Formats: sequence, structure tokens, C-alpha cells
Amino acid sequence: MAGGWSRDGAVQEQIDSTIEDALQRARSELPQGESLSHCEECGDEIPQARRDAIKGVRLCIGCQSERDKQRTVFSGYNRRGSKDSQLR
Repeated sequence: MAGGWSRDGAVQEQIDSTIEDALQRARSELPQGESLSHCEECGDEIPQARRDAIKGVRLCIGCQSERDKQRTVFSGYNRRGSKDSQLR
């Protein structure tokens, strides 16, 4: 059922678009290429099991954990097609 300015299915389309954007962002952050044998941050050896599990890994577990903690949180709001974003 459409409500206000939206047409039928508009809310679901926006939800689907938000999820697709999050998936694309996550996929783009995955490491690619050949794994390094030593961490590019601290120089410690990266265990073979980690290199096998994550193709293209460049950081040891400790450095990756620190980087993950420092990462800013993405809001995740998809405003494409919303009335608010069209008025700005």
C-alpha cells in the first residue's frame, strides 16, 4: 500500500537498495591478490593458516584488530529516492 508521496513497493525498494549498498561496500573492502608473509604495519609474520583462510591478507591479527577498532561507523541510511533528499 502506498502512503503519502510513495508508490507501492517504494519502502521495500529502499530497504533492498540499502542492503545492496552495504554488500557492495563490504565486498570492496575485502583483501585481494596474494597474501603477504609479514604484516605491512608491524613486520610480524602472518601465520600460514591466516594467509590460507583470507586471500590477500596484508595485516597480522593484532594490527587488523586495531584497524577495525579505529574504523568509523557508517550510518547505513540510504536516502536515495526519499522526499527529504529531493528537497535538499
